[in-house]
Amino acid sequence: QLQLVESGGGLVQPGGSLRLSCAASGSTLRYYAIGWFRQAPGKEREGVSCISSVGSTSTYADSVKGRFTISRDNAKNTVYLQMNALKPEDTAVYYCARRDLWCSDYDGDFSSWGQGTQVTVSA
Repeated sequence: QLQLVESGGGLVQPGGSLRLSCAASGSTLRYYAIGWFRQAPGKEREGVSCISSVGSTSTYADSVKGRFTISRDNAKNTVYLQMNALKPEDTAVYYCARRDLWCSDYDGDFSSWGQGTQVTVSA
């Protein structure tokens, strides 16, 4: 049974950077697209980025385009989210989840959600 664990969150000043990791155990990641999602207090969960199983396709929310980069290392069974030029509005709990092969715009298509990692952007 595939399990996903997020890490790398923390407190960072506006303009700073963080790299989140989504590490898999129990199965290989190579057959799954991995999506990153976030949920801020009082707000609905939103999709941030997604990468297809072979890494050939990646998608980004408009709010993070040009600042965030998703990547994967199937040999390490890990997907990364590099976040640069962070803004206070990026503050949220970030989650990763998987879907067979290809990304989807609908978070209901994803499963094996991790427990999340808190990202706080504040001066």
